[in-house]
Amino acid sequence: MLSLACHAGVASGGRQGKTGRVALSPSALDRARATRAGELQFGPPNERLVAPLMYHPELIRHPESCPALVLNADYTPLSYYPLSLWPWQTAVKAMFLERVDVVAHYEREVHSPSRALKLPSVIALRDYVRPNEYPAFTRFNLFLRDRFRCVYCGSARELTFDHVIPRAQGGRTTWENVATACAPCNLRKGGRTPVQAHMHIMREPIRPTSWQLQEHGRGFPPNHLHDSWRDYLYWDVVLEP
Repeated sequence: MLSLACHAGVASGGRQGKTGRVALSPSALDRARATRAGELQFGPPNERLVAPLMYHPELIRHPESCPALVLNADYTPLSYYPLSLWPWQTAVKAMFLERVDVVAHYEREVHSPSRALKLPSVIALRDYVRPNEYPAFTRFNLFLRDRFRCVYCGSARELTFDHVIPRAQGGRTTWENVATACAPCNLRKGGRTPVQAHMHIMREPIRPTSWQLQEHGRGFPPNHLHDSWRDYLYWDVVLEP
């Protein structure tokens, strides 16, 4: 089982600078050894110096912050929204079971007693997974179909779902009769149809395909995109002419 080990990058050189930090030459680095976190000791035991370590940002990233982007066998993401990500443990296990190919790595490593392994940042399934033609009928997918906007006024706040034809009038809870509505519009419409409430519905509710939802999801990239993911994620951006 792999355990974590701190892997740090150290500046080259061999003299103490004006700041009091000591830069290490390759020969000094060979003689160096890590002490407590953030320091390095080197030199003969009776003349040992202590230098602060300088880290590459990815080398000190916690493994829990190193998910792997999962691609299908055709090198497209399994899902755009939510983005198909696996925790590092699942990705490493799939590597050893030979279920995935590693496309790109983080600089962060995990260590076992006998080896060091860079964590995968992008992996591709070896067997193609055919997506379902239609997605599950859930509140999240409903909001995604309507792009997280009220179908009556376009607001993105206080979202609820509304039966276009009220249940009291025989309306059913289906893709074709349920739409995203903000709380004020839902309250204003009440137990009436849009026509009865004199409200215009901007998008008629439909049953979307999984492909349509994925296309909508591309418009909502996550807050963080690792550089190695960008070649495989085609968000809604304006292309240069």
